[in-house]
Amino acid sequence: MPQGSSQPNRRPHRVAVIVDEGTNPFEVGVATELFGLPRPELGLPGPLYEVTLCTPTPGVRMNHGFFTLSGVPGLEAVDEADTLVVPGRPDNVVPRGAAVLDAIRRTHARGARVMSLCTGSFALAEAGLLDGRRATTHWLWAEAFRELHPEVLLEPDVLFVDEGDLLTAAGSAAALDLGLHIWRRDHGAEVANAVSRRLVFAAHRDGGQRQFVERPVPEVPDASLAPLLAWARERLGEPLTVAELAARAAVSPATLHRRFRAQLGTTPLAWLTGERVALACRLIERGEERLDVVAARSGLGTAANLRARVRHETGLSPSAYRRRFGTSAPEVPRPRT
Repeated sequence: MPQGSSQPNRRPHRVAVIVDEGTNPFEVGVATELFGLPRPELGLPGPLYEVTLCTPTPGVRMNHGFFTLSGVPGLEAVDEADTLVVPGRPDNVVPRGAAVLDAIRRTHARGARVMSLCTGSFALAEAGLLDGRRATTHWLWAEAFRELHPEVLLEPDVLFVDEGDLLTAAGSAAALDLGLHIWRRDHGAEVANAVSRRLVFAAHRDGGQRQFVERPVPEVPDASLAPLLAWARERLGEPLTVAELAARAAVSPATLHRRFRAQLGTTPLAWLTGERVALACRLIERGEERLDVVAARSGLGTAANLRARVRHETGLSPSAYRRRFGTSAPEVPRPRT
């Protein structure tokens, strides 16, 4: 897997996407958009990822027969992949073909990373990869998933789950969240932020925040949070509270909480913590070695809290994060803003 900054002559990280009968086109598009297109915004001499679509048969009809995909490699392409992507399809209770399941199993067995998008988690579970592991899927299919795969530790109300070698995204749009999480995990927060700006998509929504499931219409008229979020991002180092955020927005804390839930799918405090962790990671990447300084400038308070939050978010200690993504790592041109 990529270990942060790329080296000048290093080959791109190879991503294979299995396109099975009835696959959802959107998720295939997400995978190719995230990992297959050029990234001039990064100012790099070459791509960090390359994508290969592959199919179990020469011609595969997409979901609802919108079009047929042909002219791409067969499933042997997974044998060269560093990461395998398995998109979803609507007929999840119909078993996958033996060739597809074998391709998924052998890819994981040789140590490659495997990720599913939306209901692609059904295929990973059917292949036996998720037994005893945490995973998620689209909330609409949670009951069916539990019935078919009770041995999987399903978390149906989160955006994505990262189990290291196995990653699962909850829904089609959550595939973008997981993809940007991969960019951040492989190459650091600043590179991931540059990609998210190109996508015009939120740079970071924590995988643990809830999916946008059916719920009653909010009691108050919707209002954009953008001005408040911009104001708060300029003051992350200050001791901001939810009450202060609510006062700035001229609403009650309860109303602010409802608006955050409705628009961002998270709470004000969780959003604020996520922004502070992202800022701390950027400071570490840029070479700040004093954890107490990073903690103070990012609003995380103490070095102990910084360590706990960074490890929870990235799976790495601050020192390990610095070794992987910091300025001492092999040089990568910073993204143009």
